[in-house]
Amino acid sequence: MNTKKKLAAAAAGKGAKGRPEDQRLPIGSTFAYGFQHVLTMYGGIIAPPLIIGAAAGMNSQDIGLLIAACLFVGGLATILQTVGIPFFGSQLPLVQGVSFAGVSTMVAIVHGGGGIQAVFGSVIAASLIGLLITPLFSKIIRFFPPVVTGTVITTIGLTLMPVAANWAMGGNNKAPNYGSVANIGLAAATMGIVLLLSKVGSAAISRLSILLAMVLGTLIAVAFGMADFSKVGQGEIVAFPTPFAFGPPTFEAAAIISMLIVILVTLTETSADIIAVGEIVGTKVDSKRIGNGLRADMLSSAISPLFNSFTQSAFAQNVGLVAITGVKSRFVVSAGGVILVVLGLLPVLGRVVAAVPTPVLGGAGVVLFGTVAASGIRTLSKVDYKNNMNLIVVAASIGFGMIPIAAPAFYDQFPSWFGTIFHSGISSAAVMAILLNLLFNHLRAGNSDNQSVFVAGTERLVRAEDLRCLAEGDRFENGKLIDCDGKEVPIQSAEKASEH
Repeated sequence: MNTKKKLAAAAAGKGAKGRPEDQRLPIGSTFAYGFQHVLTMYGGIIAPPLIIGAAAGMNSQDIGLLIAACLFVGGLATILQTVGIPFFGSQLPLVQGVSFAGVSTMVAIVHGGGGIQAVFGSVIAASLIGLLITPLFSKIIRFFPPVVTGTVITTIGLTLMPVAANWAMGGNNKAPNYGSVANIGLAAATMGIVLLLSKVGSAAISRLSILLAMVLGTLIAVAFGMADFSKVGQGEIVAFPTPFAFGPPTFEAAAIISMLIVILVTLTETSADIIAVGEIVGTKVDSKRIGNGLRADMLSSAISPLFNSFTQSAFAQNVGLVAITGVKSRFVVSAGGVILVVLGLLPVLGRVVAAVPTPVLGGAGVVLFGTVAASGIRTLSKVDYKNNMNLIVVAASIGFGMIPIAAPAFYDQFPSWFGTIFHSGISSAAVMAILLNLLFNHLRAGNSDNQSVFVAGTERLVRAEDLRCLAEGDRFENGKLIDCDGKEVPIQSAEKASEH
C-alpha cells in the first residue's frame, strides 16, 4: 500500500479503535454530509415557527425572524449535543431542532390570550423543571431492552411516513396543486435517483445519494417550472437574532403546566432517539450518556426563548440519514450544526435552502424514514419470542403508536394533557412498550410458560431418561416410533406406565 492510500485508510479508520461516532472525515466530506443533514431536517425545523407565528398573527417579516432564530438556536443545540461539554451532550450524531410535540400546545397558549410572550415564558420554566428531573429519565436505560428499542425505532420510522407523503404531495394542503401528478412525479423521480445512485455509484456517491438526489431533483423542478427562487433576494442578507425581540417573557401557571407535559413527551422521545441512534451507530449508550443528552436538550430549550425560539429536541428523521448513509461520525452532524448557525445569521442562504421544492424532500424522505423503520425491524429480529410475551409487547405497542397516525383526531375529545402525550405516535409506542415490558418481563408474578396464543412458541424439551431408551437408528414417522430394525415400538401414556 502506497503512502497516500495509507493516509486515506488512516483518516477513514480514525476512531474505529474507539467509538464509531468519534470517526473524523476530511473537512470537505464532513461539511457535505453535514449539509445533507440540514436539507433533511430543514422542512421540519421551519414548520413550527411558521405555524406558531401565523397563530400569533405575525407578519411575514416577524415570522422570518422566528425562522432565523430557530435555525440559529437549533445549530447551537446540535453543536452542544454532538461535541458535548461536561454533563451536557450525548456526543452522538443527533440533530437538534424545534420539536413538533409542543406546536399544538403553543398555539393553544397563544389563542388563550397569553401571546407569544407567554409561550416563551412557559418554555423557559418547563425546561428548567425538565432539567431538574433528567436524572430520573437517565435511569430508565435498563427498561429499554431490544424488544422496547426495536419497537420504538420501528414506530419512529412509521410515524414519519405521513410527513414524507405530505411533502411529496406539495406540503401545503391548501395549494391548488396539492397532490398533483406533477408533485408526486417529482417526488418519485427524486426517490428513483436516490435508489439509482445507491446502486450504481461509488461508495462516496452512495453515501451522498440523498444530497445529490435533492440537487438533481431541484434541477428537474427548475426545468419544469416547479421551483421558485424569486424570493431568495428579498430581505436581509445578514441578521443576528435580537434577544427578546418580541418583548420579555411572561409566566402563566396554566401555560407552564401545559408546557411541562410537552417537556415530558420531549424527554421520552429524545431518550428513544438517543437509544435508536446508539443502536444504529453500534456504540454503548448508558444512563450517563442519556442523562447528558437530555440535559443538553433541556438547557438548549431553556435558553432558546432568549433568542426567540422554542423547545429543542432530537430530530428522528436524521436518525434515518445516519442509518442509510452509514456515516456515523458525530462531527459530521456538528458541521450540520455550524451550517444551521450560519443559515440563522445569513437569512439569504436560508432562503436558498427553503427554495428546494417540497416534493423533492418527500421523495428522499420516503427512503430515509423507511430506513428508520427497517433499522427497528432489524433490532426486533434479535428478540427472543419463545416462552415469553414479547410478541404481544411489540404488537400492542406498535398498534397503539399507529392510532394517532391512522386517526389524527382520535384523542380530540380527551383532556388536553392526555392528547398532548398520546397525540405523538412515538411517545405512545414508547409508553406502551415500557409499561408492557415491565408487566410481562419484570413483574413476573402470575406468568406461566404458555400464557396465551400470543406466545410465539415453546422450546422442545426431551428428558435424558427418555433418550436412554432409544437405540442408534430409531426414528419417528407418521406419529409412530420405529426402531432401527423397522419395527414399531409401542408408546404408553404416562398414566398407564405408572400402573405397572
